[in-house]
Amino acid sequence: MGVFLGVMLNVSSLRITPKIRSLIAELDEFKGAWATLRTLAPKRLPTLLRAATIESIGSSARIEGSNLTDREVEQLLSNLEKRTFDTQNAQEVGGYELSMALIFHSWEEFNLSEENIKKIHFHLLRCDRYISLRSQYKTTPNSMRIFVNEGMQSGTLTETATPSDTPRLMMEAVDWASKCMVSKQLHPLLVTAIFIIIFLRIYPFPDSNGQLSRILITLLLLRAGYAYVPYSSLERVFEQRFVDYHSALQRTLRTMSNSSPDWQPWVLFFLRALNQQMKRLARNVETEKIVVSSMPRHSVRIVEYAREHGRVTIGDFASSTGTSRNTLKPHFRQLVERKHLVMHGDGRGAWYALP
Repeated sequence: MGVFLGVMLNVSSLRITPKIRSLIAELDEFKGAWATLRTLAPKRLPTLLRAATIESIGSSARIEGSNLTDREVEQLLSNLEKRTFDTQNAQEVGGYELSMALIFHSWEEFNLSEENIKKIHFHLLRCDRYISLRSQYKTTPNSMRIFVNEGMQSGTLTETATPSDTPRLMMEAVDWASKCMVSKQLHPLLVTAIFIIIFLRIYPFPDSNGQLSRILITLLLLRAGYAYVPYSSLERVFEQRFVDYHSALQRTLRTMSNSSPDWQPWVLFFLRALNQQMKRLARNVETEKIVVSSMPRHSVRIVEYAREHGRVTIGDFASSTGTSRNTLKPHFRQLVERKHLVMHGDGRGAWYALP
């Protein structure tokens, strides 16, 4: 491809418009308020985190063409607690979950570096057929497919870096982003947006570049102080805005060999998606606060059990808590009436799940 990163990194062509400033200001305001907001329902944060993790894994898989549902992801995650990676779906779900867990628990010491990007890729790529590709930059040419409709029926192949150029370009891209984050000459949200589109232009690995790019967004945002991002799925926003997501990528990617790349389409989409992610979390925190304050203790525990295990029966919950079935039945009935749970089946074979 003969790409020179200096061309791709001509950020002077990025126009910091009033709309961009406004979106960044809203996100920074929420970032500052999160320390207070998270205290509104502190015991519910693990529930929010698990729900967001399931959404992120499911959405990221579907963006790449999978048919996995969130329900199937939840079931696979329950099995993965036993570390059973016996199917391709289980391996893909397990890889994404392990990569996210690595970021969530280690982001403070997990700086942006080629070594750490390769480490994330190692955890991400758990499929048996890809084992030999883990942590290895590509050795044969590849291309990025940009889909132009939600049916995934057509797309445009976007040129990426040559295998011989890839190591140098990755080194330069990581070095640029790391220095920008330290110098703060460019807002970290803009650095993140630009680094991710450059990463996708390079497409450094033989497989899973798209999924890895979305995990790297979370890493960069956490390191920039946006501590709330694990609790709301950005991947879900990308999936819901699938056509806009791919359109923004395509419109910027096709200009990146020019002397003045057009950053606007991708940067604006990225900031708007972050804004939507933020607002979803704000609504969820408020909902959790209302739900917890209005529910009896047994009801809260039943809902948490259903969220953690994907389903719950009266018998299972009675056995795990030592509570009598007669005590629990009214709680299950009220949770169904208030639409916090949905009942499947009837009689002793009935089971309950989140709506």
